[in-house]
Amino acid sequence: MVVKKSKKKIKVDKEDAKRRIDKILAVLKKKYPNAKTALEFRTPLQLLISTILSAQCTDARVNIVAKEIYKKYKNPADWAKADISQIENDIKSTGFYRNKAKNIKAACEKIISDYNGDVPHTMDELLKLPGVGRKTANCVLCNAYGQPAITCDTHVIRLSRRLGLSENTHDPDKLEFDLCEIVPRKDWSVFSHTIIMHGRNVCIARKPDCPNCEITEYCPAANKPELW
Repeated sequence: MVVKKSKKKIKVDKEDAKRRIDKILAVLKKKYPNAKTALEFRTPLQLLISTILSAQCTDARVNIVAKEIYKKYKNPADWAKADISQIENDIKSTGFYRNKAKNIKAACEKIISDYNGDVPHTMDELLKLPGVGRKTANCVLCNAYGQPAITCDTHVIRLSRRLGLSENTHDPDKLEFDLCEIVPRKDWSVFSHTIIMHGRNVCIARKPDCPNCEITEYCPAANKPELW
């Protein structure tokens, strides 16, 4: 039996992290001036559903599925009255389709019964919808309603660990609260968008491109595979 060695942990100094955040953001804002969510949507409902579908699925695949399903399901009532097996079939290629279909249908039923058919625009209300956690809620608040929010997706989690921004990268909710303390509120959304872009293009999971990374001087894991 092969025993995997656990990765070395990066010591986190909150004050140091706060100082580095400003420098990191200055670089990433210039590198990704038009950073935004990769999920394509026209309405808050579409974004809510696409975000639910994106769990354990690529945004690219979700966008492909979205082009077809949003022609068919135009409002909460369309989802609520649809047969669950039909929804499952329509979203099957995004994976975990049974649970996703159940949550989407139930969320739309609640949107109709409790929110007059409108996707709510507060964290507390969004969290009451089936299948919606803080990550999904923050994505909707940020991208559909323009509210400051940090979305802790897999890229934000990975880069926050490598950059030594939090000791809670094993817990997305705790990580979010840590990041909200060190990232200026006005930059919460741009932080998420630029970090995600950098995670997709440079600081990739298996082998980050440290030699061509513009923020290596602010990264304690740069060129140190034992910390990746």
